[in-house]
Amino acid sequence: MSIDAVVFDLDGVLIETEELWDEVREQLARETGARYDAIAQRTMMGMSAPEWSSYMASLGVPGPPAAINDEVVRRLIARYREQLPLIEGAVDAVQRLAAAGFTLAVASSSNRVLIDLVLAESGLAPLFTATVSSEEVARGKPSPDVYVEACRRIGVAPAAATAVEDSHAGIRSAKAAGLRVLAIPNPSFPPGEEALALADLVLPGLASLTPAAVRGSGA
Repeated sequence: MSIDAVVFDLDGVLIETEELWDEVREQLARETGARYDAIAQRTMMGMSAPEWSSYMASLGVPGPPAAINDEVVRRLIARYREQLPLIEGAVDAVQRLAAAGFTLAVASSSNRVLIDLVLAESGLAPLFTATVSSEEVARGKPSPDVYVEACRRIGVAPAAATAVEDSHAGIRSAKAAGLRVLAIPNPSFPPGEEALALADLVLPGLASLTPAAVRGSGA
């Protein structure tokens, strides 16, 4: 089956925010006397908003999960508006694949408001046919739900789409949904070897994200 669409993860692929998410959540945990460590950080990677906010409550952050979510998102919005942390080459990569005729979508663990803000501020919003937040589906990554929904919204079978991912949970999610998977490993929080082994191709960076790589062909 030919590849007709590309579904991008957001955090760690188009914007350098994994560290920012970790910093903001850790700051809130420390301020409130809750537990926070490297295990907590890795556990929350890929979780949907309801999942990670509930997890933070279990660590001892006071208040209902919805309030925890709102506070973390409020702090992230402020940081994004101060300086949007686009990864070098992100805009060029999206424009390159759009120009090649692929239908583009986003399947992200970020909250809806953050996805919309990033795409609007970067000027990339018009190039994406659909965007999905994992808070809009039953389960976050590594479950396949967000990728299945992204493909449904753009009207493309998962087997006719390629995912671009950076994380352990994200690679597993896209592969479980049946997409071709290109991995660009996050240098700060690299995926495990078992997840990388699931990827169809591992790329060194966005400059290598070409139509040929997406299709799995030499041209």
